[in-house]
Amino acid sequence: MNPVEPVTRLARPSMWLIKETVADEFAITILDLESDRRARKIARPRQVAMWLARELTTLSLPAIGLHFGNRDHTTVMHAIGRIAGLMAADEEFAAKVRLLWRALACPEPRGMAA
Repeated sequence: MNPVEPVTRLARPSMWLIKETVADEFAITILDLESDRRARKIARPRQVAMWLARELTTLSLPAIGLHFGNRDHTTVMHAIGRIAGLMAADEEFAAKVRLLWRALACPEPRGMAA
């Protein structure tokens, strides 16, 4: 290993850690993320958590959906696309997602450098 290269964490974050980190950042509870509430205050953080889960874990779309109130895989697909679009259009929102990414001790995703 090159001593100049940064050491990155090899372990993937758990779903619990992803949900806890997102819930804390958006001032909601893990139960809110798992609920069927559709208010934007709850739905947007849930979508962020789903996006992070897809990017940071090896879970399938149906498995991710199970962690968020037994949602269908198409709901997870919609959330992933929605967050990707918002990140491309809103730098402030993208910065918040990058903050969450760093909080989970993972290297930057491709194309997300600040």
